[in-house]
Amino acid sequence: MLVAQENATVRQNLLQRLSDARRRSDALFKIVRPDSMYERPIPERHRIIFYVGHLEAFDWNLLHENVLGLKSFHGEFDRLFAFGIDPVGGGLPSDQPSEWPSLEAVCDYVNRIRAALDEKLADGSLDSNSPARDGFALDTLLNVAIEHRLMHVETLAYMLHQLPLSRKIPQEDPPSLVTAPITHPMIEIPTGETTLGLRRGSETFGWDNEFEAHGVHVPAFAIDQYEVTNRQYLDFIDGGGYETRAFWSDEDWKWKTEHAISHPVFWTKSPGGWRYRAMFADVPLHPDWPVYVSHAEAAAYARWVGKSLPSEEQWHRAAYGAPNGIERQYPWGNENPAAAFGNFDFHNWNPTPVNAFPAGGSAFGVQDLLGNGWEWTSTVFAPFPGFQAFPFYRGYSADFFDGKHFVMKGGSPRTAACMLRPTFRNWFQAHYQYVYAGFRCVNP
Repeated sequence: MLVAQENATVRQNLLQRLSDARRRSDALFKIVRPDSMYERPIPERHRIIFYVGHLEAFDWNLLHENVLGLKSFHGEFDRLFAFGIDPVGGGLPSDQPSEWPSLEAVCDYVNRIRAALDEKLADGSLDSNSPARDGFALDTLLNVAIEHRLMHVETLAYMLHQLPLSRKIPQEDPPSLVTAPITHPMIEIPTGETTLGLRRGSETFGWDNEFEAHGVHVPAFAIDQYEVTNRQYLDFIDGGGYETRAFWSDEDWKWKTEHAISHPVFWTKSPGGWRYRAMFADVPLHPDWPVYVSHAEAAAYARWVGKSLPSEEQWHRAAYGAPNGIERQYPWGNENPAAAFGNFDFHNWNPTPVNAFPAGGSAFGVQDLLGNGWEWTSTVFAPFPGFQAFPFYRGYSADFFDGKHFVMKGGSPRTAACMLRPTFRNWFQAHYQYVYAGFRCVNP
């Protein structure tokens, strides 16, 4: 009886989290003016209307027939909204708004899916722990659905960040934080061990690329206490960083030249100086916010200052390691994520100064590691030893083990708290400028 009650509680918590995630995505679509739902704010991405249908189509295709025994009622939409686009994946999409269904038809599809899934998932006879699909329990699949949606809530946010201001309905943002002047020391991290990945069989949910847990020896290094700020990056621009061939790899220089890249995509030049494209307004460039750039731009800056980007294991040791050798669950300790520890979990639309959350520092004194912007590493996205692709979603990670994607760690202002676990790995191609991603440097 006790086990059954515990399983029922776990299921209710998951269904509540799914409902909360839906509210997040619904609220995000509501900031788009109705006449702008067929816009494409980022050339490499689908039109906004695709994502309205995609979130539900993903849940439906994951669960409806193989798990819940439900029959499809709109196979065409199930296929149309099934798959997104890998940014910089080769060729820009050329579809026209007229080729997409009406917003009314897509919303009807969404509502019908939610009603069907919710009715079935409320059935108390469903077993949470027995294999439901490819050997995975229903509760694991619900975690997949929840985190997939929350990932899209973040990617949609940075996509809508590029939508013209006139096409958005402004929302409240907390007042910009004012902090003390920032110095930029480097923190010495001693030689030690760090653990990457999740142990298979762990009660913690993880995506396929998070497995298997393994130890890594990390030689001593020094790392920036804070992410590189807009002020520091402006020095790189003013110092001719974008015009100096020596700071760029062959491939990155070719990309920068062919696309006339001369500054971060979140920056705009005005007669009065640089300004920042915030979510709902163009504002003066805040010098102490982290700069958001592509991996190519981050690597060029690092060469300019005579440093490099950290590897995944260096970043991990600086974030979770401690002088006593015991690894923490979060940089600040083992307390669950809270607003005092960083700029994450949807509290802000925009960045905050990199020194705004001293309580979130690591045991070594490295600051602002979770939230405020993902952080590029030098590590090419690849499987850990013992990797096994999710059989129900084989392309989630494996399609990107191509040597072109780089691991990002940490989180952004729009990253959900559940994805701040130390094993979570994000990744993008080197020439993608739009993501909320900054960086810090290391020596050697």
